[in-house]
Amino acid sequence: MYTSPVLRLFVLLCWAMLGLHAHGQVRKHVPSTAVVSRKASPASSVGQKVTPSVPVASLKDSTSTLVKTDSGQWRLYEKGDATFYSHRTHGRLMASGERYDKNGYFCAHKKLPFGTKIRVVNKKNGKEVIVLVKDRGPFAKGRVIDLSNKAAEDLDMLRAGVAPVELWIEEK
Repeated sequence: MYTSPVLRLFVLLCWAMLGLHAHGQVRKHVPSTAVVSRKASPASSVGQKVTPSVPVASLKDSTSTLVKTDSGQWRLYEKGDATFYSHRTHGRLMASGERYDKNGYFCAHKKLPFGTKIRVVNKKNGKEVIVLVKDRGPFAKGRVIDLSNKAAEDLDMLRAGVAPVELWIEEK
């Protein structure tokens, strides 16, 4: 069967966009850093599940925008809805130039600089995790952050897909 060069080019571009190689080879993924224990220094606490120094109920209803925890001092930055990356984006390049790893602890934010530590609090269940900004987005209305699959799993939001969250940034 004859196929036009335009159709071949279209198919090749589609494969490239999906991250597939023409020969069926799959990219090797680069493992991310492992989850850090509670005794770690604040500089390496990304991926750490945070236990707040104040009860979660008081965090939700608090008018104060500054909270001290075992992992440092945090300032309330933003409230809104969080989503997470599709598993299909595993291995693709992010805006920071690094590859997406669904098992890493990172996020996409529209404005914060790359490398900023964010403490994300799920307002529905009080679960928390610390992530690094490594990408840009989300661009849907009302969404404030896109999380990696591992961070979304730790916040127990995979089933719902969207969760109301508070974003806390580390005070230096």
